[in-house]
Amino acid sequence: MAETLWGKGQPLDSAIHAFTVGDDPVVDLSLVPHDALGSAAHARMLAHVGLLAPEAATSLVAALHDLHAEARAGRFVIRPEQEDGHTALEAALVERTGEAGKRIHLARSRNDQVLLALRLYLREELLALGARTAELAGTFLDFAEGHADLPLPGYTHLRRAMPSTFGLWGMAFAEGLLEELEALKGVWGRIDRCPLGAAAGFGVPLPIDREYVARLLGFTRVQRSPIDAQDSRGRHEAALLTWACSVAGTLEKWLWDVQLYSMDEFGFLALPDAFTTGSSIMPQKKNPDVVELARGRCRELRGLAHQVEAVAGGLPSSYHRDFQLLKRPTFQALASTKALLEVLARLVPALKVNADKARAACDDSLYAAHHAYALVAKGLPFRDAYREVGRQLNDGTFQPDRGALTATHLGGAGNLGLATAREELADAREWLTRTHAQQTQAAERVWAA
Repeated sequence: MAETLWGKGQPLDSAIHAFTVGDDPVVDLSLVPHDALGSAAHARMLAHVGLLAPEAATSLVAALHDLHAEARAGRFVIRPEQEDGHTALEAALVERTGEAGKRIHLARSRNDQVLLALRLYLREELLALGARTAELAGTFLDFAEGHADLPLPGYTHLRRAMPSTFGLWGMAFAEGLLEELEALKGVWGRIDRCPLGAAAGFGVPLPIDREYVARLLGFTRVQRSPIDAQDSRGRHEAALLTWACSVAGTLEKWLWDVQLYSMDEFGFLALPDAFTTGSSIMPQKKNPDVVELARGRCRELRGLAHQVEAVAGGLPSSYHRDFQLLKRPTFQALASTKALLEVLARLVPALKVNADKARAACDDSLYAAHHAYALVAKGLPFRDAYREVGRQLNDGTFQPDRGALTATHLGGAGNLGLATAREELADAREWLTRTHAQQTQAAERVWAA
């Protein structure tokens, strides 16, 4: 068995080794590019404070840059006996740089090493999710604008309630996603702090420069307390997954509506054939599997978020090996969220609207509240107007003026607030683009010769 980072020459039971390693040789492949970048920044910091010779740092950064590229391309391999990505990365460094590779771990622990790699990973994933959320919000805005005045029954309790439009319906989900994009900046603020230098949770008795490495990697601050750095394992993962679950909660409602409105009994919407699947026994079937699986992903995402919270919760402070089990559900949840956002960005503009069926479903009863307000405009107290409309509905004399009291206020069917929403979307995209550029520039600083 290859030597582990913590090994002292004593044998380890093979079953214990397999149990403690788990699926890290596979899971950690997602972290290796970020581990390489963080290690390169660490090497530069060690040279900056005089703990590593400049030529050794240069050699390490060059080798880590190559390993980073290999990991991005899927060519980096973690052998089972190497335990995790950190061991594999250090072994590759020793192989390529010799003595310099043995110096890379000075002034850090695997604990803050994985914390940094995870933090860099979460930053990248957050920006990717933000970009996909913005794209999806844009498709909802386009849908709302393109169908702004098409009638659609509004429902409460799954019963017809008041007149609505496809524009008002589509705008609801654009608005929800715009709110999530605003909230995403708060999540970014939580993870925008560098944990490197916390070591095992108690710092190191060396003159390291934590502020230097934080600036180098594009963090705006250092995570000051080394104990809190370890305590934050799971906290930041849960924050991002909670945000993703909130996005999914908005999308789940839309998916349910699409499932209902595309039923033959409603017929307001239809999915193109390319977005449906068939039955193995019934030749006529065009199943909305994409809608159902996307809806299932929303619930699956909540389960993964709960798994992260369950593993991280109920522990005393500082580091515990339980944290190893946070990686797989976190990676799975973020990958699932990206897939969900990508497929819905294709589905929204592909929906076919059957305006005739939706218009036919907007019967006179939807205008009951409007008619009561029309009576109020003539001087009748609302409660009396309410009862009068109820009487007319009961005795079959109800004949409302469908054009009365058209809602033109902000948020009404006649004023969706599209211009303001597009400004908010542009602001969100600008923040995402600017922040992504800052992180790209930080990586370039690390790799610069």
